[in-house]
Amino acid sequence: MPADTNPAGDIFGGWLMAHMDLAAGNVATRRARGRAATVAVEAMSFHKPVLVGDEVSFYGTILSAGRTSMRIRIEAWRRAREEEQAMKVTEAIFTFVAIGEDRRPRPID
Repeated sequence: MPADTNPAGDIFGGWLMAHMDLAAGNVATRRARGRAATVAVEAMSFHKPVLVGDEVSFYGTILSAGRTSMRIRIEAWRRAREEEQAMKVTEAIFTFVAIGEDRRPRPID
């Protein structure tokens, strides 16, 4: 939406990053079978801009899982409203830790 853009009409990188974090959180929660928290983001790369009106899709892959944490690659792809072809616009690796009700790290099942 226009409120999410810079003066040039490109979507803010922070908007993309927030949505990527939500996507990674969904992947982490499913893998941990419970609550998980973001502890790090690494290697965020912006390849192409996202414009107002573009459809944006997020795809996640678990790269590795340890005793309490996991690394998840999230890719964001855009598709212009009138086109069929999608292109990758950004990617990053998110590290999540499974946490218990006490908000402390817990083992991943």
